[in-house]
Amino acid sequence: MKRKNILFIMADQMAAPMLPMYASSPVKMPHLSRLAAEGVVFDAAYCNSPLCAPSRFTLVSGQLPSKIGAYDNAADFPADVPTYAHYLRRLGYRTALSGKMHFCGPDQLHGYEERLTSDIYPADYGWAVNWDEPDVRPTWYHNMSSVLQAGPCVRTNQLDFDEEVVFKAQQYLFDHVREEGDQPFCLTVSMTHPHDPYTIPKSYWNLYSDDDIPMPHAPLAQSELDPHSQRLLKVYDLWDKPLPANKIRDARRAYFGACSYIDDNVGKLLQTLEDTGLAEDTIIVFSGDHGDMLGERGLWYKMHWFEMSARVPLLVYAPGQFKARRVKDAVSTADLLPTFVALAQGQLDAGLPLDGRSLLPHLQGERGHDEVFGEYMAEGTNSPLMMIRRGAYKFIYSERDPCLLYDLHNDPKEQEELSQLLAHQDLFTAFLAEARAKWDIPAIHHQVLASQRRRRFVAESLAIGKLKSWDHQPLVDASQQYMRNHIDLDDLERKARYPQP
Repeated sequence: MKRKNILFIMADQMAAPMLPMYASSPVKMPHLSRLAAEGVVFDAAYCNSPLCAPSRFTLVSGQLPSKIGAYDNAADFPADVPTYAHYLRRLGYRTALSGKMHFCGPDQLHGYEERLTSDIYPADYGWAVNWDEPDVRPTWYHNMSSVLQAGPCVRTNQLDFDEEVVFKAQQYLFDHVREEGDQPFCLTVSMTHPHDPYTIPKSYWNLYSDDDIPMPHAPLAQSELDPHSQRLLKVYDLWDKPLPANKIRDARRAYFGACSYIDDNVGKLLQTLEDTGLAEDTIIVFSGDHGDMLGERGLWYKMHWFEMSARVPLLVYAPGQFKARRVKDAVSTADLLPTFVALAQGQLDAGLPLDGRSLLPHLQGERGHDEVFGEYMAEGTNSPLMMIRRGAYKFIYSERDPCLLYDLHNDPKEQEELSQLLAHQDLFTAFLAEARAKWDIPAIHHQVLASQRRRRFVAESLAIGKLKSWDHQPLVDASQQYMRNHIDLDDLERKARYPQP
C-alpha cells in the first residue's frame, strides 16, 4: 500500500476550549471546522508542558520534559534525542519544517532535512529561568502590554513571519509535485498566530464586533488564587493592577481574528494540495503547542495546567482511511511521534525511550489510552509543577504548593477544587502516591537548577566578544533559481511548469 504524505500544521497558543470544533463559539474557522466535521477530533488533547519550547521538544520527541532537559524557553534540546523527523527519514520520507519550533542550541534541524524559514524566536540561552533568584522579575518576561495595546494593526513581526511560513510551505508542495519519483513527504508548517501580542489586520478584526466577544467569567480575588496563579500574576506584572474591561475585550477580539487568520492560511494549504493533486495522498494533522488563559481566572498567556492553557486542538483528517469521529479519551502531543510512525507504516525502536503512545487505536475507533502526564518547570515556578489527567480527573502536583484536583466531566471550567473534600480523599491520596512514585521531585529540582546555572553562565559568556549565532540561516543557491545560462531554457521551463505540457 502506498504510504501517505503527512502535512502537520501547528498554531501557537491556540486555546482549544474557545474553538468552534469544541464548543459553541463565535470564532470563525470554516476550513478547520470542515476538517473537524470530516476527520477524527480529539476532545481532550493536552500539551505536556504549557510553554512554547518545552512543549515542542516533547511534541517532536515523544519524551517528557524532565527526560530530555526541556525545562524552559531557553533549554538546550540535545541533538541525540530522536524526533519524528529522524524516524520518518529512516522510513524514506522527505522531512521539512516551515516555521517555528523554538529549538534552542546549536542543532537547529533535529532530523528535518531542511528548514524553509528561520525561527521567530532566538536559539540561544538568554531566556533561562532563574530559581536562584525567584523574586527577581527578568526584563524579558511577559508583561501586560499585549493586552493594554490590543487592537487592529496593518503589520506586525508575527504577520511577517507567518506570511513567509505559508508561502515557503506552498512552494515546497509545488516543488515536490514537480520532482520525479514518488518519495513521500512529511511537511511541518508551524505558524506563530494566535500568540500574543493581541493585534491583527482590520479585515480580521472586523470579522467580529464587540458584542460577539464573550468576556471571561468573574475571576477569583487574588487572595483566593492558588500560589502558582499568584506567582504568574507577578511574573507578567498584573498583581494589584486590574485591567480595563475594554482592553480585555479588545485582546480577545484580536485573538479571535488571529484564529480566523490561521484558518485562512490552512485554507491556502488545502487549496495547494488540491491544485497539485496531492490531497488524496496526504494525511492532515492539526494541533498546537499550548493554549492561552485569555483572562479566565484573571490569568493570561499560558504557564498553568488549567484547561485554557493546557488543552490544545488536535484533529486528524484522512477521510479515506479513518471515519469521522470524536475521541473523548485524554491524549497528548507526546503521542504524535508514535502516531506518525504508525501512519508511515513503520516500527518504533524498542531500544529507545518513549513516553508517547500511538493514537492509531483511537483513529480506528478502538479503545486507546486515556491518560496524560505533564511537567512544568519554567516561568512562575520555584519547584516542578506536574499534572496527571485520567478519566474524569485532573490532578496538579507540587511539593511546595497545595495539590489541586478537578472533576472535568462535571466541572469543565474547574470552578470547584476537590482535594480537601472528604468524598474525594481516597482518590486524592491515590493520585498523590502515584505522583510521588513517578517523579523524584528533589532530583528533578536539582537537575533544573544545575541546567539553569550552566546556561546562564554560557549565555553571559557568549554575549562577550564576537557574536556567533545559532539561529537557523536558510540558504538559497541563486545559481539554481529561475532562469540561468547553464540550464537548457526549454528543459527548465518544461520542468518548472505544472502540470507539464
